Amino acid sequence: DLAQAEAIADLIDSGSAKAARSAMRSLQGEFSNKVNFLVDTLINLRLHIEAALDFPEEEIDFLSDNRITQKFENLKAEISQVFEKARQGSLLREGLNLVIVGQPNAGKSSLLNRLAGRDAAIVTHIPGTTRDVLKEYIQIDGMPLHILDTAGLRDSEDIVEQEGIKRTWNEIHQADLIALLIDDNAGFNQQDQLILDQLPSRLPVLRIHNKIDISQHAAGKSESEIYLSAKTGEGFTELEIELKKIIGYQEDAEGLIIARRRHLDALETASEEITAAENQLIKNQAGELVAEHLRVAQDALSTITGKFTADDLLGEIFSSFCIGK
Repeated sequence: DLAQAEAIADLIDSGSAKAARSAMRSLQGEFSNKVNFLVDTLINLRLHIEAALDFPEEEIDFLSDNRITQKFENLKAEISQVFEKARQGSLLREGLNLVIVGQPNAGKSSLLNRLAGRDAAIVTHIPGTTRDVLKEYIQIDGMPLHILDTAGLRDSEDIVEQEGIKRTWNEIHQADLIALLIDDNAGFNQQDQLILDQLPSRLPVLRIHNKIDISQHAAGKSESEIYLSAKTGEGFTELEIELKKIIGYQEDAEGLIIARRRHLDALETASEEITAAENQLIKNQAGELVAEHLRVAQDALSTITGKFTADDLLGEIFSSFCIGK
């Protein structure tokens, strides 16, 4: 099916052993089987609801059956489990964009170099050395990260630096996670707060205090902030742990399935529509609206594998009930 066909490309493009294993599971049909199970469960719900609507003379009243409500709850829980496996698989496939921001000379390029394990960025004591966005691809325990080092955020009269700052903000708005780097020797100040206030509220922000080799602050995590030295490497184990925690990454890749953004969107749509259907059932006993929400949910799930037609549902209804005989 379509999901398996996509898994072939994902297997070829996989950037790690974990991603390759997850792609192979999808290719072998694990993801499709999970989706097909969800679709079959949805069909079962729909046929009960639509039978009650289409054949009222048969006195099939499933709308007031409490067992139907429990089926809704079970289905939502099952979709949630599949979504979490798919979300983890999506991380393996696509990685995450981590943008490092902060004032000039906070040590952003040093942090990038330490994470990359090489001198990818020029490091000097002169503020404003980084003018363009630098990108590095790394893995942390199999978790792919696209790390972006950016120009220091400040008011500048330099036209080239202004362009670099403009590009920084463009990258910020496309980020999945922000690392706000703070010079611990100077301390968190008004300019750091100004940068923090301007960051998009939807983005998780990890505050990282750098230069503890100068400030003499203990390395590690304090509350929700990380203290480290990009120069010596102190505190980087805690940084990696915190990054995986924020992202929700699980090191055990067993059972993960490679997924694409469209798969996650389809699962989210299905979950939302099922919740809407349940609300219509409980609050309004509106069978027609319940059936429509379930239809949209089923269509969303079917886009993952590329299967299902309206005739399939009709066949299920007549094969499950002795109607018209």
